[in-house]
Amino acid sequence: MSDFNLVTSVEAPGGVPTEPRRPDRSGKPRSLAGDAWLDLRRNKIFWVSAVLVAVVLLMAAWPSLFTSADPRQCALSRAHRGAGGSAFFGYDFQGCDVYARTIYGARNSIVVGVFATALAGVIGLIVGLAAGYYGRWLDAILSRFVDIMLGIPFLLGAIVLARRLSGPHDTGVVAVTVTLGVLGWTTGARVMRSAVIASKNQDYVAAARMLGAGPVRLMVRHILPNSIASFIVVLTILLGINIASEATLSYLGVGLKGDAISWGIAISDAGPYVRTNPGPLVWPSVFLGVTVLAFIMLGDAVRDAFDPKLR
Repeated sequence: MSDFNLVTSVEAPGGVPTEPRRPDRSGKPRSLAGDAWLDLRRNKIFWVSAVLVAVVLLMAAWPSLFTSADPRQCALSRAHRGAGGSAFFGYDFQGCDVYARTIYGARNSIVVGVFATALAGVIGLIVGLAAGYYGRWLDAILSRFVDIMLGIPFLLGAIVLARRLSGPHDTGVVAVTVTLGVLGWTTGARVMRSAVIASKNQDYVAAARMLGAGPVRLMVRHILPNSIASFIVVLTILLGINIASEATLSYLGVGLKGDAISWGIAISDAGPYVRTNPGPLVWPSVFLGVTVLAFIMLGDAVRDAFDPKLR
């Protein structure tokens, strides 16, 4: 076994000593990801959350698989009518099919959540990697900038920024995505910085540096692969938070608007009629809550599997 394999087999990416990797069927030592996958396969919470996430993603990608009704086809003559036919959840105050609008509402919520998380991930990855690797004055400046961002009240900052970015005639998808991405990268940056600081002091990084590897190669080829696990876990949890944040902004009237369909808009529109017809408010809330819970449970399961201190 080479020195690199020996080091990585007895130390976790965060520098926490663990037991040597058990060999797989081919006789080769398993990686941290291999051990984590074995733990995830035995975790019921992981499978439940993964199935729920898969169903929601399928609903967002192909809503026509779940309903053939048009979510924008409304008739006041059937306002507040109960369930019947393909309208499993009844009709809202405008006579729209609540079930169809709930199914199609998953698309905008998931799109905003995914792209906002991707934007936050890119910013957090760059800031955390640079601060953790170079340290000194760059780390001090970036750390203070993160502290300033954390000092901004999230809801207040999101309302102000979303209003400034949103145009009078658009649906607000881009504005909300950019808002959540710009305000949501700080936790990921801190986690990445800590992981990079722990990884850059490992023996395999010192060996690569002595062999002539430059800073970019060290960060991309050696430090990043051994620091990314905890960062991905943070992004998984952040995805669920962003979906809930989009619904919150839409409920407050500064998120999605126009002819956009989302769970937050449905909850906001149904609020005044909750006493006479609670269904249009209850069902989008249930779908929103289950989706956010599924992503958070998935992130927790992945975190527990990749955390070497729990082994």
